Amino acid sequence: MAADDPRGDAEESVTPGAPGAEASGAPTARRIVLGAQLRRLREAADITRADAGYHIRGSDSKISRMELGRVGFKERDVADLLSMYGVTDPGERSVFLEMVRKSNERGWWHRYTDSMPDWFQDFVGLEESASLIQNYELQFVPGLLQTEEYVRAVISHGRPDQLDEGGERRVRLRLQRQKVLSRSGAPRLWAVVDESVLHRPIGGPAVLRRQLDHLLEVTRQPNVTLQVVPNEMSGYSAEGSFSVLRFAEPALPDVVYIEHLAGALYLDRPGEIEQYGRVIDHLAVDAETPDRSRQLVSKIRAAI
Repeated sequence: MAADDPRGDAEESVTPGAPGAEASGAPTARRIVLGAQLRRLREAADITRADAGYHIRGSDSKISRMELGRVGFKERDVADLLSMYGVTDPGERSVFLEMVRKSNERGWWHRYTDSMPDWFQDFVGLEESASLIQNYELQFVPGLLQTEEYVRAVISHGRPDQLDEGGERRVRLRLQRQKVLSRSGAPRLWAVVDESVLHRPIGGPAVLRRQLDHLLEVTRQPNVTLQVVPNEMSGYSAEGSFSVLRFAEPALPDVVYIEHLAGALYLDRPGEIEQYGRVIDHLAVDAETPDRSRQLVSKIRAAI
């Protein structure tokens, strides 16, 4: 895997200063919310991206990246844009500038940036802010549900005794990510896995047994749901693993995340989200119910 495998613009607006605008704790989500607000202000003022970019000594592509939340913000740039867009009220301006400061704060994962590529940092930031994480896995137990032994086996490609410092940092990163499920205001995790995942002896039979025990334990949490697609239904609804992140804040679009060996895809166009939403619905129908899935995990565990 290329990084710490996570497996393994909306039409509504949020008024700055309102609860929804501040709900996202992760800098990644804050940047997206702020960027969406600036885009709406620019469009309401009937100003082109090129003119806005020139005003802050930049380009239209810089404005585009800012509005998509893909770059950090400078207070001077935002202050100049607010003036250009006609935002003169001191209270309103102070809310925006406070959003700039908070969007530039470092997330807890900053100390692991040397162990993961830039494209995965965005995923971790969005995962921290999601209200619902939907995950489909064909090969591994989802990363948020893995035991430390299983994590070590996956990251080391089956040679945990040969993990170097970089590998150890990736293990710690994944274990730290898992805390999102037990924190205050934790998101809901709805994981769908192919039955083959439960038979694949990652790390050996003993590691797999403990991993299945962990699945039975963690799925007792009210915010964690696991469904298993039985072998006879495997491969009909989806061809590969993916995650869907959904957010409580209207300004944050749903995101589909698909990782591959050389990087990852982030899909957020309405048509793409709708298509993957249909796939998730089909998988839920093909899979065993949560109760029957737990029974299947228990049965497989007993046979190992």
